[in-house]
Amino acid sequence: MSTHPPVPPPRAARIGLYLLVAALLAVVAGRALAAAPPHRAGVLLGTAALAGGWAVAAALPRSRRTAVGWLAVLTVGWAGLLWLTPDAVWLAFPLFLLQLHLLPVRWGPVAVAATTAAAVGGVARHQGALTLGGVIGPVIGAAVAVATVLGYQALYRESERRRRLIEQLTATRADLAEAQHTAGVLAERERLAREIHDTLAQGLSSIQLLLRAAQRAMPERPDVVAGHVEQARRAAQDNLAEARRFVRALTPPALAARSLPEALRRLCDAGGGDAGPVVRFRLDGTPRPLPTPYEVALLRIAQSALANAVAHARAGRVELTLSYLDRQVALDVVDDGVGFDPGAAHGRGADGGFGLDAMRARAAELGGTLSVESAPGQGTAVAVSFTPPERTAEVPG
Repeated sequence: MSTHPPVPPPRAARIGLYLLVAALLAVVAGRALAAAPPHRAGVLLGTAALAGGWAVAAALPRSRRTAVGWLAVLTVGWAGLLWLTPDAVWLAFPLFLLQLHLLPVRWGPVAVAATTAAAVGGVARHQGALTLGGVIGPVIGAAVAVATVLGYQALYRESERRRRLIEQLTATRADLAEAQHTAGVLAERERLAREIHDTLAQGLSSIQLLLRAAQRAMPERPDVVAGHVEQARRAAQDNLAEARRFVRALTPPALAARSLPEALRRLCDAGGGDAGPVVRFRLDGTPRPLPTPYEVALLRIAQSALANAVAHARAGRVELTLSYLDRQVALDVVDDGVGFDPGAAHGRGADGGFGLDAMRARAAELGGTLSVESAPGQGTAVAVSFTPPERTAEVPG
């Protein structure tokens, strides 16, 4: 049997119970005055005592021991009144409700059963015999009281369980929102780090190389100096456009007004300038428009790989190939530089390997594959491939 503690009734139910008891006591007292039974004085005194006991309940401290003691006093008083008049059986119903609310769940029905037996016995004593009506009335009252109170207690506990569940869900949702916010911040930070590495950092590195070359050519070759300075100026202008794109979250300037092959061809034409390697672009297959994220990823990977070849590989020649296959698009960047051991380090150069890690992250985000083949003294080959959604329209290369 359940051992749950009793559930406190709502304030409205307690007030209603007090009013019901007052009405029933008034009926018992009124019938005693009208019928003039042998024990009329005792009945009136008993109803007055019970009324006082119910009135005192509102001022009692709310503790389990006090409530049970008060209930015991009321039960004894009701039994005494039932000994004097059968009308006291009407007060059994509110007494049932009290027993079910104040006693533990395992003892409440037991007390109700004992009170029902007392009510049936009291009525039978006054009628001189055990009648069907004298049994059914108290039994039905007890059954209704048990069903009402136990049903209310079950609903109350279910409501409390759902309230706690809602509180847990609210707290979990707040934790999830915080985790999503943190993940979003980290993802945006990583995205900006890749963008800055592939554009601004590489551009500033190119500007530095060009200015060093211009410095070495001064003052004997002013024409070479002017060329290097002009290339540095264009690189600075391109990086300024990239910085503005970061702020406005726009498409990369290289793709804003041209196709991906045109953007890669322009990237190769700029190459390393007079101070860098010879860079050539080759296109295989028929160009087709790709979703913007794929074109941005291919352009950024090409920029990063070319920047590595220019800044760290000391390459004399770089070849960049864009291939449109049946369902895939692939990019290969091959240089004849000093190479490195891919198994011994994440990458090469002053960026501590972030360039290769960023390229791998870009490829993985779109479900692509990226491989790096290199060895000391044998150059480097970077290959990436994607399988973007199919598109039917074609654009000229």
